Amino acid sequence: MPPVITFIGWHNSGKTTFARQVVAHLKDKGYTVAVIKSTKEQGIEVDQPETDTGLYKQAGADGVALLAPDQLVVQRKPTGLDLLPLAQLLFPEVDIVIAEGFKHAMDVLKIEVRRDQEAPLLLDRVAGVIALATDLPLTDGQCFGLDQSREVADFIETQLLTCQDKETVTNDLVNSSRKQGRTG
Repeated sequence: MPPVITFIGWHNSGKTTFARQVVAHLKDKGYTVAVIKSTKEQGIEVDQPETDTGLYKQAGADGVALLAPDQLVVQRKPTGLDLLPLAQLLFPEVDIVIAEGFKHAMDVLKIEVRRDQEAPLLLDRVAGVIALATDLPLTDGQCFGLDQSREVADFIETQLLTCQDKETVTNDLVNSSRKQGRTG
């Protein structure tokens, strides 16, 4: 199973922008990277009603997949799968899965992206936070600036991609964050 790390943060904290930059740096290093994004928004249309996939959905299909030379699109109702089994199911062949959201996912490493000084730190409330990316003057723990996406990619590479026993390292990092009182 590929290692999974998720970028978490409050709404409009810059998660997508920062995670996208990290993905680009990991791709530049030659890694295969998949992304799973969580959202609270509903009714997002990825195809048009008059297309074949749209017509199948209108016919009541519970799931629709489209395989084209350049992409595979799968639409289905959520099955209640947690992030780790979902990553394994969808992307078993990649080097790493970068997620966005999933702040309450258990046994998943997290990097908090933070801009708002007024919002409470998630790393004090959520298990598995191993680093913080922020433009605020914070120094407790592993901190990166929001202009340091390349350094975060290097950190991910060192911690998750080039180590011998990825599962043990992931478990150690998650357990370490719990011992520091970051259990949620």
